[in-house]
Amino acid sequence: MNRQAQAAVLFLTGGAILHAALTDLYLRYVKAGLQPLLLAAGVVLIATAAATVWYERRAAGTSGGGGGQVVRTSAGDDMAAEAPARTDALARTGALAQADAPAQVGTPADPHGQAHTDADAEAHTHTHTHTHAHREPRISWLLVLPLLALILVAPPALGSYSAMRTGTALQKQPWGFADLPAGGTVRLNLVDYAGRAAYDHGRSLDHRHIKIAGLLALDRDGTPYLVRMALSCCAADAQPVKIGLTGRIPPVLRPDTWLEATGTYTAKQTKDPLNDGIIPFLHVTELKPVKAPRDPYDESWNG
Repeated sequence: MNRQAQAAVLFLTGGAILHAALTDLYLRYVKAGLQPLLLAAGVVLIATAAATVWYERRAAGTSGGGGGQVVRTSAGDDMAAEAPARTDALARTGALAQADAPAQVGTPADPHGQAHTDADAEAHTHTHTHTHAHREPRISWLLVLPLLALILVAPPALGSYSAMRTGTALQKQPWGFADLPAGGTVRLNLVDYAGRAAYDHGRSLDHRHIKIAGLLALDRDGTPYLVRMALSCCAADAQPVKIGLTGRIPPVLRPDTWLEATGTYTAKQTKDPLNDGIIPFLHVTELKPVKAPRDPYDESWNG
């Protein structure tokens, strides 16, 4: 992989990152707050690719003006092969040495001495050049595979499969809870409801109708849960926050469907079998499908 190929890979990688950062695609990988850093990274990669191309052209122009031959080394550097100059210098040195050396007795003058000297010098230069100029390993092209995956494959956000195979993130008590707005029905974030139901014993939720949206997941026994994947930094560290559903549940449910549940607080709880975390429940009075949110992950969780 020479410098031009490296510049092309850098440019494509920077362009792919910029495309993801300027659309909602980046939300499948990292938190929304990291968008400025992604934009900066994309710009830096593209600028680096442009600088590499400019340096290569400048180096090629400089070596070409000197009349030498440009040889590509494994590190990608340009080496001016000064074969003609070296051959002439070695030839002149050989000629002077032959002229200054005393004639040997009984040895006729070699009319082809200069030709032998030139041939030896050329062979030495040829060997030296090919010793330093060799092809780069083809395995380096495997670096392109992650780029192709980023461009060609847009993975979906983590869903019910990951949620039901990871322990709940609701394992430590929050510092406190803000007062809920007045009114009969309040719309709560799933993480907020789970924290209040598990650690505030529902004191702020009693006698209130609550609306919560989340991704539907089913355990092995068919018990339905609403989940949101909570992020600390990126999708690699995502953990689910789960609430169980009880009450008026439709007989047929499809996992990975986004639902809005309306219901009331219930003291029912269970333990997550994966890490013994608390999973509170919601007594459902209405359950309806909704459109998936722009950001499928929950960023209100602070770990």
